[in-house]
Order: sequence, then structure tokens, then C-alpha cells
Amino acid sequence: MQLYFPILGKGESIWDHFTHTYLELVKDHSTGDVACDSYHKWREDVNIIKDLGVSYYRFSLSWPRLLPSGFSNTINPDGVRYYNALIDELLKNDIEPMRKKSHGVKSGEYGSEAIGVWNGVTLYHWDLPQNIQDLGGWTNLDTAKYFEDYCNVAFQLFGDRVRLWITVNEPNSICEDTYGTGNGAPHVKSPGIGDYLCGRTLLLAHARAYHLYDKMYRETQKGNIGITIDSIWAEPRTNNTLDIQAAEREMQMGIGWWANPIFTQDGDYPSVMKERIATNSRMENFTSSRLPPFTKDQIEFIKGTSDFFGLNHYHTWLISDYQYPENEPPSYEKDKGTKGYQDPNWKPSPAIVPWGFRKLLNWVRKRYNNPLIYITENGVEDNTGTLQDDERILFRKLFIKALVQAVSEDGCNVERYTVWSIMDNMEWDSGYTLKFGLYHVDFSAPNRTRTPKASSKFYQTLIKTRLIPD
Repeated sequence: MQLYFPILGKGESIWDHFTHTYLELVKDHSTGDVACDSYHKWREDVNIIKDLGVSYYRFSLSWPRLLPSGFSNTINPDGVRYYNALIDELLKNDIEPMRKKSHGVKSGEYGSEAIGVWNGVTLYHWDLPQNIQDLGGWTNLDTAKYFEDYCNVAFQLFGDRVRLWITVNEPNSICEDTYGTGNGAPHVKSPGIGDYLCGRTLLLAHARAYHLYDKMYRETQKGNIGITIDSIWAEPRTNNTLDIQAAEREMQMGIGWWANPIFTQDGDYPSVMKERIATNSRMENFTSSRLPPFTKDQIEFIKGTSDFFGLNHYHTWLISDYQYPENEPPSYEKDKGTKGYQDPNWKPSPAIVPWGFRKLLNWVRKRYNNPLIYITENGVEDNTGTLQDDERILFRKLFIKALVQAVSEDGCNVERYTVWSIMDNMEWDSGYTLKFGLYHVDFSAPNRTRTPKASSKFYQTLIKTRLIPD
């Protein structure tokens, strides 16, 4: 264990390693050693959650905090005590660690049990143990088994009180951003190869966790388990047929990369994804497709392994068709053959595009037979941390209105909405420069003082009245 860890018993994660090895690649040259310090301030944070009036809280478990070596032969008692205390305090205050069922959304109003705040009983939110990364991380198929072992420990320790589990948060961000482009931990740059190897392992790891829970724990613990996928909305840049096809291809090779194997009857990757990568691979003189195929047994193993469709959404992009030079190195972007833009004239701003959110929900409804959707992240950042965050109030108001319309007018099956995030935090390789929180955190103060922003008061009123204020 490295000396810079402030939490006794915690193992090194890939983000610990990244921020201490490649500090220059973090925008403000910061680390996550203390961050919001929720490890010590969890009682205060539960009081904040209670004051907001929400009825559920989504928080993440840290794999190396529970299993310092990454393997299940050694369990950290300090980590177990921390999560037990947090779960018990939430339940004591009538806040569920994600409820199994809520009242949902009604036209013109939003049920208070259908609104929450971020963090969650998510088993993997990007902090892979460094020991496992040293063995290849998510490009190593054995990591799927290590993940299953970790999940088994979590189900045993906390499943008597947790009724809803998310296996993996944002697989595209995990595989493409870090194993493809190398942006962030584990800083592996293997575009068009490492990202696809990661994807295969991650989907098999998710399926292993699902089947484990289904077989060993569901009957006694009576919970649900699923996955959270992140997605933009891809709007064609023009009415040109090529751009319309490119926008659909962006969706298929983005959200469809993960959702198709799980949520379609046929399973497997989208056809357009398999065909384009196979074609490009041949042109690049590879002996086989860079997209590793699933066996028939693996397709059946992954298919249907989610009790809900967890969805994170932040941005809408205009997408156009783009032909990359044949001699350009392999990459996911080249395989997609698309380019993205944001219109600076969008109102109220390029960052606030509620109609894209509604279109995304309807795309999922039509493509995947109207699955039960949980919005597990949605938000907009500001770079100042101002307490009077009016733009973020506008974002929340317009996006929730779009969500209500998608449910009441379009028939989308959305049962809960969760903001990102309850407080400002370390946003990965952006450090502390992006502010998403309902609460401002003073990262220069030893006690990490939390101060409510105007958006927290808006959210509190929304929950209390179940009405979107004018």
C-alpha cells in the first residue's frame, strides 16, 4: 500500500496510480486522496440528503477499499465498517440505497419517490485495483472472474439491506476513453484494439455478476440488478442521407455497443458495428476483425442480463458522415466514420438541449421494446462553483420537463431520475475544475465545507411539491 493513502486498509486503484504518476495529465494537477472526504463526513452527507427530501441515494462501492489486493482472499474490515455504517444510517433516516419500485412520473408532476441524488450501489465506478490492471485490467478476460468474486463479497456483506445493484457505470467511458484514447486511468492508448478487448471483458463481467445474483441471492435478498450505459443524443447535422445514416450509426456503435448484447432478442453487437470493424480491419491488413467476437454460448450468457436500463445523459451532438483516410491508424472514431459538432446558436445554450434528451429516451423505447429506464445521471457543469447557479436550475427544469413529456406523451417507461451530483467532486482528469454539485465544496478547507447552491433549493422544492416551478 502506498503511503499517500489517507484511508487505512484501502488498496491502490488505477486512479490513485494515475494521479500520482501522471499528475501533469490532471487539469489542475490534483489527486483524489481526500476529495470531498465523504469517508469521514458521511453523517453530514446523509443529513444533507435527508434535508433535500429525497427517498433514495445512489452511492458507489470501491473495489480496492473492500478488497485491497483486488482479490477476494483478503477483505478490508475498515471498508466493511464504513459501508455498513453508511447503509444503516441511510435506512435509519428512511432513505433507501436505491428503491426497487417508485411511484414514477405523472403528467404535470413528478412523484417524490421517483427523484433522487447521485451516488449509488454501483459495484464498479472506474476504480479498478491497480494489481488487476497490472495483469491487463479490462483487456484480460480473467478480470471478469475477479469482478464476479468482488461482487460476491459485496452481495454477501450488504445484500440484506440493498435492493438494487448497478454492476458497471458507463462502460463506454471505461473502455473507449481510457483503453482507447488513454484519457485518464489506466492511461492505456490502444485505439481500435484495447477498447474492444475491454468491451468484451466488461460485458462478460456484467453478465457474471447478474447470473451470480440471480442464482445465489435474488430469492433471499429480493433485489434487482442491472447496468448503467452513458449516451449522447446524435442528431443528423443535415437532412443529407449520409448524415442521417451517420447519426444512427453513432447511436448503434455508442449506446448499442453495450445495449444490443443485453437488451435485444438476438444479442451480440450491432450488425453495423461488426461489419464496419471487420471491413476496416481487412483494409488495414489484420488477419481478423479487431472486434473480438462472442461465441454463441457467450451471446446467450449476456442476453437479458439486466432488470432495468440504467441511462446517463449529458449532451446532444450534431453528427455528420466523415470518411477517415485509409492510411490512418485504427480507431473507434475511424470505425464509426462520424464527426460531432455542437451548434453555438442552440438555445438556451449548447449545453442545455432538452429535446435531445427526449429523443434519446424515445430511441431507447423503440429500439429495445420500451425497457424500464432509470435515469442514473443527468446534469450540467459550471466552471466557477458559484452559489447562484441559475443556468443549472434552468437545465434541471427543462430536462425534467422533457422527461415528463417523454413519459406522459410518448409512453417511455421511466421510473426514476437521479441527478449528478449531490456535491462538487473530483471529475477524473478534469480534477476539481468542473462543478456539478447541488452543494459547493470548499476543497481548500480542511473540513471540506459544504454549502448549498441555489440549485439545491430548487431541487428541494421540486421534490416537496412534485411540481416543476415556472
